[in-house]
Amino acid sequence: VQFVESGGGMVQPGGSLRLSCAASGFPFSDYVMKWVRQAPGKGPEWVSSINADSGSTYYPDSVKGRFTISRDNRKSTLYLQMNSLKPEDAALYYCAKGTAMASVSQGTQVTVSS
Repeated sequence: VQFVESGGGMVQPGGSLRLSCAASGFPFSDYVMKWVRQAPGKGPEWVSSINADSGSTYYPDSVKGRFTISRDNRKSTLYLQMNSLKPEDAALYYCAKGTAMASVSQGTQVTVSS
């Protein structure tokens, strides 16, 4: 299983970023996929989930209405569109395979600062 993430970076509060996670080594279209994040000194926080056929998406209240998870099963790629970013969104963002997050990417850094 391999993941290649892109799209992280630094943005001002209120800005937007789009994360991508290209997956390989497993039948991507068969799996629930998730985004999780971890800020310095804090535990992991689930950010969003999408089921295998993109029919259902889920978010915690902390990002609902600002973040959108999506996937392209033809490209085996997971996305996270993040709008109206806040300083508290700053973290290392990971994509994860499956409900139990059996495999997790190396992470991409998101910094939100003025």
